[in-house]
Amino acid sequence: MNFIPKSMAPAGPAPGTRVPLGSDAHKTLFCRTMLDTHDPYRPALIDWPVLDEETRQRIVSLPIWDIAVATEGRAGMNVKTYGQQIHDPLLRDAIDMNAYEESRHKIVLADMVTFYGIELQPEEEYKVPRDPEFAFMRTGFSECIDSFFGFGLFKIAKDTGFFPDELVDTFEPVMREEGRHILFFVNWVAWHRRTMPLWRRPWFELKVWAVWIALIWERIDMAKGMGEDNTRAAENNFTLNGSKELGVEIEFPELAAICLAENDRRLSVYDERLIRPKFVPGAIRLVLRFMGKKKAATAA
Repeated sequence: MNFIPKSMAPAGPAPGTRVPLGSDAHKTLFCRTMLDTHDPYRPALIDWPVLDEETRQRIVSLPIWDIAVATEGRAGMNVKTYGQQIHDPLLRDAIDMNAYEESRHKIVLADMVTFYGIELQPEEEYKVPRDPEFAFMRTGFSECIDSFFGFGLFKIAKDTGFFPDELVDTFEPVMREEGRHILFFVNWVAWHRRTMPLWRRPWFELKVWAVWIALIWERIDMAKGMGEDNTRAAENNFTLNGSKELGVEIEFPELAAICLAENDRRLSVYDERLIRPKFVPGAIRLVLRFMGKKKAATAA
């Protein structure tokens, strides 16, 4: 069953017109972009390609499938819960679309692991978040990190032949949707920040900082492989060491350059008046600049 929007909103702002951040035109633009670019594919109709045993084993061996399925399931819950408290018809439709697509990603992944015989650990129960806004923000900012590296790793998997062309084509709609989701999210943050009452803004900014601190700490924990479950640590660390898992030995600057290029390419197809995620690409560019200066100083 496909998603059917409930609102009867007008089309987005005409091309070339100015769209101030936080305006009604801005809200209409990022919501209509989410709704109008929806791909109504149905997971049940996906024709999963039959792989030779060597290729299938490569796919099965990737330490990501448990956490990928769980992440999409949790994301769908978080986004759906936040959408339930939104009264604006257009914004709620767009958030509901986001939730629908996140849940559809989980179905796609679950169907894939079943088809290729990938064994998963039992799923934990997805609990309704106590603070829907915080959960929505954590999902959105987390996707900004994971999609940035995911775009690059997907490009590497495609170019090296780790993923056969048939599997790349099957997953391409999911990758496009991840780009749409982070674009929608960062524009929602910009719009929400400018339209909320002044007394709420300090609390909102504290939430933003709390989310980033939680995500950064989570990824430091992943990188160290902390915790008793080393298998889960390896799954979580995939975005940091994913090129090695794909059988490619490349240095961080090259991986970062691929991620930056893919991030720019995938988001360039959308209306230029929409803002793009800045924190992760900006941080990576800063790291590359620092590494370049350090390398130059060492050479001197």
